[in-house]
Amino acid sequence: MELLLDPNLWIAFAMLTALEIVLGIDNIIFISILVGRLPPEQRDLARRLGLGFAMVSRLLLLFSLSWVMGLTADLFTVMGTGISGRDLVLLFGGLFLLYKASHEIFVEVEAREQQGPDAGETPAAKSAAGKKALLGIVGQIAVIDIVFSLDSVITAVGMVDQIGVMVAAVVTSVGVMLFAAKPIGDFVDAHPSVKVLALAFLVMVGMALTGEAFDMHIPKGYIYGAMAFSLAVEALNIRARTKRLRLAQADAS
Repeated sequence: MELLLDPNLWIAFAMLTALEIVLGIDNIIFISILVGRLPPEQRDLARRLGLGFAMVSRLLLLFSLSWVMGLTADLFTVMGTGISGRDLVLLFGGLFLLYKASHEIFVEVEAREQQGPDAGETPAAKSAAGKKALLGIVGQIAVIDIVFSLDSVITAVGMVDQIGVMVAAVVTSVGVMLFAAKPIGDFVDAHPSVKVLALAFLVMVGMALTGEAFDMHIPKGYIYGAMAFSLAVEALNIRARTKRLRLAQADAS
């Protein structure tokens, strides 16, 4: 009880929860982009599974702190730069994110029109294809969750030394992200230009992860700042387009 009344503990919990939410923004965007490829009836399930994987991976890493911190030890050296297990995870995760975001940008810009399901398909075949797509999306989310979780947990360990506070902060942050994921996903999916901006944001995150694997640290504040400015400009564009559309409809009537 005395521990729960400690104001330092609550301050650490609040700071760590806020940090986990900020670090989870790229995770939410990645999940929202992938989930948008699924039929509407499968999206909520995919979001819950994706964020569930995020929470489980973070908790598992927290409960194996000695192994996680051991990942920071150099395994070998490349051109005078030590490469650790963490660096390898960040490298492969960054490359995967670069590939996936670039592919999604191509699909969004160059191959927007996609063929619908074959009208001759049987309901059983459509159901099997839907389950396969869902499993594929969840698998991709699980892969990138590990990368984001590793970075998040190492940051948490540097801030707080009580495992209980870390667990509470992770569970709380995932709960907030679960609440925010659907409106964010719906907004991104409804505005193609915002979707491309979000994908460009993931490209920057992928580049930052890849650079960090080689000890080229890029503060995420710069990335978030650039993205916030771009989104602010796009919000003005959306408002201007909406106003022009209303004026056109008023003139037509």
